[in-house]
Amino acid sequence: MTETAQTATLQLVQAYYAAFNAGDRAAMRALLTEDVAHDLNQGARETGRNAFDAFMQRMDASYRERLEGIVVMASIDGTRAAAEYVVHGEYLANDAGLPPANGQRYVLPGGAFFEIRDGRIARVTNYYNLEDWIAQVR
Repeated sequence: MTETAQTATLQLVQAYYAAFNAGDRAAMRALLTEDVAHDLNQGARETGRNAFDAFMQRMDASYRERLEGIVVMASIDGTRAAAEYVVHGEYLANDAGLPPANGQRYVLPGGAFFEIRDGRIARVTNYYNLEDWIAQVR
C-alpha cells in the first residue's frame, strides 16, 4: 500500500509532537525545513532552524510542558495540517514581560497550523489564550 501525502503529513506532525513530549529538541529540529517560519503566539514570526532552537531554549528554561489529547488533521494533498491539544505545564522561571514564576501549574488548550514542504515542516503557527494562561499563573 502506498503512503498518501495526507498520511505522511499526519505522521510528520505526530512525530513532531512526540519529539516535543520526549524533550528531544534535535528530533524536532530534524523535522523542520532550514528556512522554517515559526509564528509565535501573539508575537512575531521567527525564521530558520537556528531561531527555532533559540526559542526552544528560552521555553525550556522557563517551562516544563507536556501536550495531551493531541488531534492532528491534514489536507488531502498533505501541504497543510492543524493540531489541537491541551498543554499541561509548570512555570519554572521568570519569562520576560510575564508574571513571576514560582512553579505554578497550568492546563491550557492550544493549537497549531502547519505548512509542509518536501516532507518537512516549513511553517508552524501556534495559538493559545495568553490571558487564560496569565490568569492561571497569577
